[in-house]
Amino acid sequence: MDVLAASGHLDCDEKEKVESVAVEGGNLELEYSENGASSASKLGRFKKWFLTWELESLGIEPTLPSQRSDVHFFTTFLLWLTFDCNILSISAGTLGPLVFGLGLRDSVLVIIGFNILGSALPAYIATFGAKLGLRQMCQTRFSFGYYGATLPAFLNLIGLAGYLSLDCIVAAQTISSASGDFGAEKDLISRNVGIVIIALISLIASFFGYKILSVYERYSWIPIIIISFIALSVNAGHLQPSTTFPPATASQIFTFGASIGGFLISYVTGCSDFTTHMKTDVSSRKLFTTVFLGLFVSTTFLEIIGAVFAAALPSHPTWQAGYGDGNLAGLLHAILLPAGQRFTRFLLVMLAISVTGDMAPSMYSFAFSFQTFIPFDFIVRIPRYFFSVLVTGIIIPLSIVAARRFYTALSNFLGLIGYSSAIVGAILFTEHIVSRRATFANYNVSFWNQPRRLSLGMAAIAACVVGADMVVLCMQQAWFVGPVARKTRDIAFLVSFFATGLVYVPFRWAEKRWLRDDR
Repeated sequence: MDVLAASGHLDCDEKEKVESVAVEGGNLELEYSENGASSASKLGRFKKWFLTWELESLGIEPTLPSQRSDVHFFTTFLLWLTFDCNILSISAGTLGPLVFGLGLRDSVLVIIGFNILGSALPAYIATFGAKLGLRQMCQTRFSFGYYGATLPAFLNLIGLAGYLSLDCIVAAQTISSASGDFGAEKDLISRNVGIVIIALISLIASFFGYKILSVYERYSWIPIIIISFIALSVNAGHLQPSTTFPPATASQIFTFGASIGGFLISYVTGCSDFTTHMKTDVSSRKLFTTVFLGLFVSTTFLEIIGAVFAAALPSHPTWQAGYGDGNLAGLLHAILLPAGQRFTRFLLVMLAISVTGDMAPSMYSFAFSFQTFIPFDFIVRIPRYFFSVLVTGIIIPLSIVAARRFYTALSNFLGLIGYSSAIVGAILFTEHIVSRRATFANYNVSFWNQPRRLSLGMAAIAACVVGADMVVLCMQQAWFVGPVARKTRDIAFLVSFFATGLVYVPFRWAEKRWLRDDR
């Protein structure tokens, strides 16, 4: 089966092309065909032009051991630190006081507790990328099967499009607010224009692939951390909540927790995309710790910042005027205003641009899910950057529509994506621990694109159905409350994970025994 060169850096004028991937002694090797020259054509020449600018065209093909040179754990830590080091994390933290009615203390405890849970599973699954050299959606084929993997790929496409839209919305609001004076009836740049600007900036950044993104991510976290401390310093002594919040209920805690946990556990469906460049002999424990801390530290810090300002909002009329009816950018504008009008505008622009640190990698990862969602050879031959253009065309109109009710979209989306990610993560985790006996040698990487040599996926699909049933029974959202949730509150996040993992074990055993599927 023909595939693109795994590195994306073969000269397009070569007379040979990669035909398949083989594993010999733990090392991946490329096989070539004699008649590959004719396939270069216009697409090949366009790809070659991209490569002259060092733009990565790598798709879902396995990354060869010879192409894995990254061994710097601190660089990896900064990469994961930056992913959620943006204004969207601040907005997630504000949900506790503003949407779910939690006090500052309760909001902080929920943020810390559920972020620990939400960071652990993606950090563990991320170690698979370094050991196997497979993108995350390719890994799902070893449990869901070649065609069954279209289900988690589809869910991930929805999740990525949703997160990209939320990033666009909050960044566009911030750019719009920065374009005018605080309290002005009309800003110079509309939110719709801001959405287009942010989407295009992120699109351009995504073209460069992992190599350039990793360099950018080393430093892009610095401005928002500095701005956070500026916001705290100019409002020192005015951050005590004047409103006494009622004691937290189980409903408030678990519903807010589902949103917070869903914010991080969603990385389960893409975490290996950013570790396939690590050397195969890296320590899994060190890599787990690096990814865990990167996700937990930045997200928790900024969400707590958001909760602090949201809890103090009722005692500041100026902040209330800026916030209005759910305008986070207006609230941030009011918070930073003591630093000076012009300087505040500059800080707001920097806050808006911070989302590119999350959007560019998400666009980068979107291609791998799309190539798994449509499992045909011609899709694999399409360079990755075309899919970045595709998702940009999707999120711009989606963001414009969702911007009308940002907080409703944010709270509902984070909960739902957390449920689905928990289900998929449970299957990946259980497959590795139980079926593969936590041994990477039990994965034959050369089977990644061979349907007959991969699992049937019936056990995974059946377990997903059970997990989805548990979500319906145990979820609590503004638009739906399950029968179990009426008595126990929102426990869908945890119940769906454990239920899916537990039923997957006997389902997989039956699949192997009765269907003779020992793949």
